[in-house]
Amino acid sequence: MTQEITRTEHSALDRQFTVLLSPTRRGARLARLLATAHLGDWGLPTEPATQIVAELAMNAAFHGRVPGRDFRLRITAHRDVLLRIEVTDTLGERLPPAPGAVEPPPGDAESGRGLLIVEALADRWGVEVGPVPRKTVWAEIDLTYANRSENLLDHSLG
Repeated sequence: MTQEITRTEHSALDRQFTVLLSPTRRGARLARLLATAHLGDWGLPTEPATQIVAELAMNAAFHGRVPGRDFRLRITAHRDVLLRIEVTDTLGERLPPAPGAVEPPPGDAESGRGLLIVEALADRWGVEVGPVPRKTVWAEIDLTYANRSENLLDHSLG
């Protein structure tokens, strides 16, 4: 049985949510659902953040899986202007391609597009190695831009 540890922090400047999840499809799905719930509670837009969480969590479950070791999801909202998503797994020696170097898979491939989606949706993303044996794949979304885009969409529909 995998024990989940969750922590939510609230301050005037930052909000943070951290959870350990099993490196399985179920754990990746739960990461997306928890991200949606917390972003909604914080009054922040859920898209594209939940799609980025889904892709990074699925990568951790499939490419960063080490039996008996969980992956960690951390979401931090900095002053409601920057959202940082981090997914940490324990297979630090297996690194994804660097930002800008992600190659599309063959057209008939059923997988291999996750980081392309992250690259398209995030304002910035990257990989941090360590401490051994970990690696963290992170993505950032500028919320001021996301909020502006959402408001423009609301006005155009209304």
